[in-house]
Amino acid sequence: MVRTNNQLPSSFRDPSGYIFNDNGIIKRRIFPVYFEQYKALKSQNVFNKLFDLGLLIEHEELFENDSEMVIQPKQIPFITYPYEWCFNQYKEAALLTLKLQKYCLEHNFSLKDASAFNVTFYKGKAIFIDTLSFDFYQENQPWRGYKQFITHFLGPLLLAYYHGAQSLKLVSNFIDGIPLKMLSSMLPLKSKLNPFLYSNIHLLAKFEDKHNEDYVGKSKVASLSKKAQFNIIDSLYDYIKKLTLKENSEWGNYYSKTNYADDAFLQKSNSINKWVNKIEAKRLIDVGGNDGAFVRQIQRNVEIALVCDIDNNAVDSNYKSIKLNKESNIIPFVLDVLNPSSSIGFNNEERDSFVDRVKKFAPDVTLALALIHHISLSGNIPFKMSANFFASFSQYLIIEFPKRDDSWVERLLNNKGEFKDYFEFYNIENFELSYSENFEILEKKSIVNSKRVMYLLKNKNDK
Repeated sequence: MVRTNNQLPSSFRDPSGYIFNDNGIIKRRIFPVYFEQYKALKSQNVFNKLFDLGLLIEHEELFENDSEMVIQPKQIPFITYPYEWCFNQYKEAALLTLKLQKYCLEHNFSLKDASAFNVTFYKGKAIFIDTLSFDFYQENQPWRGYKQFITHFLGPLLLAYYHGAQSLKLVSNFIDGIPLKMLSSMLPLKSKLNPFLYSNIHLLAKFEDKHNEDYVGKSKVASLSKKAQFNIIDSLYDYIKKLTLKENSEWGNYYSKTNYADDAFLQKSNSINKWVNKIEAKRLIDVGGNDGAFVRQIQRNVEIALVCDIDNNAVDSNYKSIKLNKESNIIPFVLDVLNPSSSIGFNNEERDSFVDRVKKFAPDVTLALALIHHISLSGNIPFKMSANFFASFSQYLIIEFPKRDDSWVERLLNNKGEFKDYFEFYNIENFELSYSENFEILEKKSIVNSKRVMYLLKNKNDK
């Protein structure tokens, strides 16, 4: 089957079909090898039921002949990857995958894989996006995706549980799953005394290391009844659902301990509201947005708001608020602005970088609040470089500048010790001079009872 040049590099592995970009619209081409499965899923109403349950991204059929079929899924404005999820997002993605597999088994189908990259977040919740991952269930055949589920979901969640949420970022180094032997070695010795962990991690790693094949694969388990598979799925689901993190962070409670007075916080919020309304923003991104506090203060009906932060606890707090308030327009994710997600995978093209994705997202406005001093003083990033970064994707930029006598700035400068004098460049005059190369200053407002200044900037290169 000939594949077209507009095929997305992320879908080259699947022999059943691939996704492609048709003038900015994402579509999926299906090959005849998958026609039987697709038509069975359709005729037995499995697709529609999964759509109704909100488990699978909806699609419509556009074209069909003897050699191909083309479908168009609902368009997701911004794809987040597993290594950008907070702990509870990761949990939800894992539980979604298990729900899907259980539903499939109940209807004589099965997921042929269990990659975490088959899931993203859309309208406030996890959604499965690989329409071609479903296959016929074969009597007494083990779940083909079991080992992949362990290496993509259970393993990373366990590492986060024992070693902290930063462990989830390991998935960016192992996009085919964290190796079983590595998982087993990284878990504490006491985990071997837990029957569930021993059977699903340590024993699995032992047999793979000894036989170089899946424990539930060709020679070790010749058959596995459907009832036994349900038991495995239920045990995985129950264990993962109970997992929690017990770790504190500097930023998880930022707005409860910030140096803002109430009137300063209100004035800052009002300025953001005024400017977002002035430019009639429909899409925005809050870089370093903590728990989304200021995005929630925006009164304008923003269609999509991306809110990213370096801190898992802050993103987790935001995510819990999204679930509690049933907010469908906020997409939270973990991002270190000093080291944003890069392009990875074969030929560095399977997973797009953050910068490439946010450029395609094309926000009307970027918020950078309480951030520039961390970029400049924690990351040693010159103003010119951060200005170039924001200008690469920002039509408008709302940015907050804390002056040198701001308490957080003083703290960061004092941490520099004998190199403190090197950071004499950090002042409002140099900031305005550097950012004026990329941006026009439309408005500038000092925040009362604070040492901070708010700016509304417009990209000079924007047409």
